[in-house]
Amino acid sequence: MDKMHVLNRLQIKSHNSGAYPVDVAWSVTREAGEFVSIDPATEESIASIYRSSKQDYEKVMQEAQHAFLRWRDIPAPKRGEVIRAIGDELRKYKDDLGSLVSLETGKSKQEGDGEVQEMIDMADFAVGQSRMLYGKMMHSERPLHRMYEQWHPLGVVGIITAFNFPVAVWAWNAFLAAICGNTVIWKPSEKAPLCAIAIQHLCNRVLDQAGCQGVLTLFISDQHEMTQVLANDARVSLVSFTGSTAVGKIIYTTVTNRFGKILLELSGNNAIIVDEGADLTLAIPAIVFSAIGTAGQRCTTTRRLIIHTSIYKKLIKALVDVYQKITIGNPLDPNILMGPLIDKHAVAQFEKTVSEATQEGGRILFGGSRKQGKGFFVEPTLIEVKNHWDSVQRETFAPILYVMEYDTLEEAIAMQNHSAFGLSSSLFTQDLSHAELFLSAQGSDCGIANINIGTSGAEIGGAFGGEKNTGGGREAGSDAWKAYMRRQTNTINWGKKTTLAQGIQFEIA
Repeated sequence: MDKMHVLNRLQIKSHNSGAYPVDVAWSVTREAGEFVSIDPATEESIASIYRSSKQDYEKVMQEAQHAFLRWRDIPAPKRGEVIRAIGDELRKYKDDLGSLVSLETGKSKQEGDGEVQEMIDMADFAVGQSRMLYGKMMHSERPLHRMYEQWHPLGVVGIITAFNFPVAVWAWNAFLAAICGNTVIWKPSEKAPLCAIAIQHLCNRVLDQAGCQGVLTLFISDQHEMTQVLANDARVSLVSFTGSTAVGKIIYTTVTNRFGKILLELSGNNAIIVDEGADLTLAIPAIVFSAIGTAGQRCTTTRRLIIHTSIYKKLIKALVDVYQKITIGNPLDPNILMGPLIDKHAVAQFEKTVSEATQEGGRILFGGSRKQGKGFFVEPTLIEVKNHWDSVQRETFAPILYVMEYDTLEEAIAMQNHSAFGLSSSLFTQDLSHAELFLSAQGSDCGIANINIGTSGAEIGGAFGGEKNTGGGREAGSDAWKAYMRRQTNTINWGKKTTLAQGIQFEIA
């Protein structure tokens, strides 16, 4: 990959504005200073970004408000056509965007391309959904009355995304919010700002041509107070936040204190159960990808592997053999399976977690160390543990897979559900009764429960999200569109007299 070629095609400069639109253009203010986007594979600067100031934010907000008044009146199928055009632009630049995602976040080129494909799929989904914003008809108990419900846009939607999926999660939210008639303000992670700038440039071309400027907007800052400005702004009808549970609690409190709507996609501590009859040719590749994909920095990463006692040693040996073959290095190399962690803080957390797990009695079966040299690389790690340990029950954004044994499926399900989080879960089995138990009300308590596939790699169409400390939000599929709209119940009296409900008589002499 020619890095400069990719950056030029995506309109990334040495110094980039962090706000759009300001006076219907990119901001030219510089008073908030700038910060640098770092390549985690080399620790080298890619480009710098001028921070958005509070004045920038205010201008972006005003433009989003004004755009909403125009956008909401455009028929939903016509709004869908605009999103279709954005999807077409994504197709044209898929390779470049995938490379930029890999360059800035350290995920493999295959995963970077896959994330852009996820945006394309989300655009297609949203286009179809734009013709299916259905309400319901209800029978009135009163004669000559018609009762129904309909859905209206909320207004301005704020989207706060994390570094690990720097573009796809924005698309999950933004494309649905937009076809529902809302305008969008995006606050991306300060660890992946260039991806957001590239997407905004792409969207601008489509929106300018359609005469829909201001529908999708952006402000970037590495100052946490700017996130709070968005969360605390009563003009923002809905805040969608993706990130850690700790930060999510702060955002939740801020937004709900002003009676705003909130959509949360927070942490996970996901488990895979492998029963005694599982097909290991299915299980092993799925386990490994779920554990080391994005270097373990997915909310759906498999962090706990719960193995039936009868196959425990066999599966552990097989996993160690596979882990020895995992290629680690520059994520833009197509032969590399695992890239770096996002920054030096993530490496420090990896080392701290490994140390805590071993201090509690954990036995390292593979890995456990950072790689020497440039870049934030660590070894994929297997640690034999007990499920109840504090280190095991925390989310760690790193390629650490905890392994443990179980005797009965009921015991394994209880171990899996013994977590503060409830995002994703999987069972590998060839036993129908085991699968049905796992998917029943007695089984997994997670928002996602899979059979014979891993915990990560959700596809567009199904509602994505989890329970408990994962936040309860749902995005990307099913009826997730309803989160971006307000419900209104309508009753029309088309008769000639007033009739009250519940048979109430109210007559004035």
